[in-house]
Amino acid sequence: MSITEVVSKYPQTVPVFMEHGMGCLGCAAARFENIEQGALAHGIDVDSLITDLNKKVQQAAE
Repeated sequence: MSITEVVSKYPQTVPVFMEHGMGCLGCAAARFENIEQGALAHGIDVDSLITDLNKKVQQAAE
């Protein structure tokens, strides 16, 4: 799933991406890069980002 798809399906994840330093959610690369690719391109800890994204999605589902 691309970053854009994640944000479209789970808009509550936007602040999580921003907090981790991925403020380029609207850039062209976000349309085809998955979360891991985007995180690595920005030097972001992938595991930490995924953990926080999953927490946010789970909170919204409760």
